[in-house]
Amino acid sequence: MKLQTDLIGFVTLILLSLAWVAFGLTFLLRKKPPEAEEVRRAPNSVLGIALQSGSFALIWSFARPTWWPFQPSIAGEVALSALAIILAYASCLFCLSAVRTLGKQWTYAARVIKGHELITQGPYAIVRNPIYLGMFGLILATGLIFSRWWALVAALAIFLIGNRIRIRAEEQLLREAFGVQFDEYAKRVPAFFPLF
Repeated sequence: MKLQTDLIGFVTLILLSLAWVAFGLTFLLRKKPPEAEEVRRAPNSVLGIALQSGSFALIWSFARPTWWPFQPSIAGEVALSALAIILAYASCLFCLSAVRTLGKQWTYAARVIKGHELITQGPYAIVRNPIYLGMFGLILATGLIFSRWWALVAALAIFLIGNRIRIRAEEQLLREAFGVQFDEYAKRVPAFFPLF
């Protein structure tokens, strides 16, 4: 039984790690558009970026002594493993789709460029901040199979605080740039969690 448990945990951790690699490659290997002229930037979004980055570090820093902390249950372990892996890869695909949809407008820091368009299609028709939702899903998946429970709760809380800071900064820029068009979009599409 112990060998099966260790094998399930090991395979799950490898698959989860590959999802994180895919997430990173989404940003590193994307086709770089020509440099666009920046019209406005929100420097206060940098604090949000730092908090979100800190949540990534936290979720990987405190591993549980055993990946399955409950009574032995192959069915339970397979179910948790499948849930975490599906969540991780769905989150990566959501991020990839969002980055592709944004195209030349994607950037780390909140900014508006010359000729900026309000993107409302693809994953942006589901939530206004799909990349952040994908990042949240990756943190949750990692916490479910790797981290101590308190680290998962802390990482999610820190991420959500950083998320709120970034969303406010970015949406202030978009509201200034697009006015009523952005307000109508915000009424139709939730900021972060679908259906809320």
